[in-house]
Amino acid sequence: MFRSALLRSPHAAAAGTLLPALRRLTAVAALGLVLSGCLALEDVAQAPQLSSQVKAQMAAKGTTPESPVLVRIFKQESELEIWKADKSGNFALFKTYPMCRWSGKLGPKTKIGDRQAPEGFYSVSAGQLNPKSQYYVSFNLGYPNRLEQALGYTGEALMVHGACSSSGCYAMTDKGVGEIYAIVARALESGQKSFQVQAYPFRMTAANLAAHRGDPNMPFWRTLKEGYDAFSITRRPPKVSACGGRYVFNKDFAGGEPENPVAACPPATDLLDATLTARLQAEESKVDTALAGGLPVSSSMSAYVDGGMHKSFRAILQQAGPKTMAAKVSGTKYPVSRPEAALADPFPGE
Repeated sequence: MFRSALLRSPHAAAAGTLLPALRRLTAVAALGLVLSGCLALEDVAQAPQLSSQVKAQMAAKGTTPESPVLVRIFKQESELEIWKADKSGNFALFKTYPMCRWSGKLGPKTKIGDRQAPEGFYSVSAGQLNPKSQYYVSFNLGYPNRLEQALGYTGEALMVHGACSSSGCYAMTDKGVGEIYAIVARALESGQKSFQVQAYPFRMTAANLAAHRGDPNMPFWRTLKEGYDAFSITRRPPKVSACGGRYVFNKDFAGGEPENPVAACPPATDLLDATLTARLQAEESKVDTALAGGLPVSSSMSAYVDGGMHKSFRAILQQAGPKTMAAKVSGTKYPVSRPEAALADPFPGE
């Protein structure tokens, strides 16, 4: 998210007709940016800070505000997870946040204007944090990443932000994103160069994959599951590479990292030991069995309208209506995006 603003000068009064013209140009430019993604135009006075309650929760779980952080996002469940490193360097789940709104459908974002929220592996550094956002505060996922750029995917400014409105972003409410922002900002301020974001269509279990048997995104989702399993088993962020037109995890390549994400992968060796590799292969076998078995295909997509909303927020929307809900979840009272679609959300987040 980026801010468009006119710089004021002591000589502004002498500008006469120039200032209105500049304002019109700025407004047009800003509108173009907003239409391209979840961009920001407003300011907040100060970025949120870690509360004493969050610090106490971290201490109780054996971590600190300064320790490294990792984020996982799940569309179908409408949840965002914060993971923190403990003293051993392993990551443990710190907190799960309900998501107020995401847009599009299950599957990766491929082109600008498709309303798709991204799926994939992203790296977020301090420069991608925006404390002056239309949606309170936010951070940019970095879509399209190297692989997505090489595949010709288009789009920009895909964010995790506040309020409850999405046109390709993940909206967490002001309270939710404020706490998330404070956590990731402290980790980056304390020496973590960047944190990994893993964005998934759903929790990558064999049963969930089988429930979406026949979906054209299945090959892509099975690749995402490799990274999901690597993190679940090792409790360390996987090393993410790109070659052969796909993500590749925990590999050491001859001659260094592949330069062309769509070219064939060069020879590589596993960074994980044989025991961990065997566990990953066992997970692949579970998926093969589930996909080949008789588990029923999910019928939820037949009710699909647009994106999702966590069931806790859907209850508020049903009871209070979109205008009252917008005021409850955001100081900007930004309208809830497509409230009818949110009420028809086929993904209950269970």
